Amino acid sequence: MSRIQARFEALRRAGRKALIPYVTAGDPDPQTTVPLMHAMVEAGADIIELGVPFSDPMADGPVIQAACERALRHHMSLRRVLEMVAEFRRDNDETPVLLMGYLNPIEAMGCAEFSAAAQQAGVDGVLTVDLPPEEAGELVAGLRTHEIDPIFLLSPTTTDARVARIVEQAGGFLYYVSFKGVTGATRLDVDAVAEKVGHLKSIAALPIGVGFGIRDAESAARISQVADAVIVGSALVRHIAESTDHPETIKDKVAEELRAMRAAMDAKQPAAAVS
Repeated sequence: MSRIQARFEALRRAGRKALIPYVTAGDPDPQTTVPLMHAMVEAGADIIELGVPFSDPMADGPVIQAACERALRHHMSLRRVLEMVAEFRRDNDETPVLLMGYLNPIEAMGCAEFSAAAQQAGVDGVLTVDLPPEEAGELVAGLRTHEIDPIFLLSPTTTDARVARIVEQAGGFLYYVSFKGVTGATRLDVDAVAEKVGHLKSIAALPIGVGFGIRDAESAARISQVADAVIVGSALVRHIAESTDHPETIKDKVAEELRAMRAAMDAKQPAAAVS
């Protein structure tokens, strides 16, 4: 059982939902990332989604695009991201780490080499935004060989037939994008998300995480009532962007936001089940 699977199982037994924060590796500088990862865990993060900076992050809105630009100014690369995960693992061997990014850096390294290096660093899952399941065979095979969960996106327009095809290749959990658009938008129709997640659960056994549009404790709590995981990115990256001149304040600002989300999420779960 992978660390991601084990974490979801432990949360299920405890009657809690996963909180998965996203930050871009190397934003606003490489020295901040690993301490920030530890701070997020202390604030209640169950799984960390670490963004691999890319020059053309097509699924991301302006907030995360700017984060990638800040990181790339420090010459961040896929190999340096893996080094950060390895550094994080020196003090934390329990919290799952998911890499989120785009195919080009992986292809440049080679799927087999990347998969081996990711396992050695301590990566638990990989989400490649621009890799459709029809073309994912080589990477999925490499990841599975090295006991890493391939994570795939689902959208409001994903058909049942395509969900079935994705589930055949996916591991860990399924990432449901709450609306048609890029990260950082503010529209969030919880009723529509609930309906879609309920349908997905009827045809897929993997846990369902919901991202895009979750911006504060209230929206995190509402989504936690209908999904297995709440994924939040742009709301946290905004705090980083606002603090680039004072990076020493970033950990506290991000942790404060996550603690509020964790408390709100737990308050929405049945009182007898919350540990």
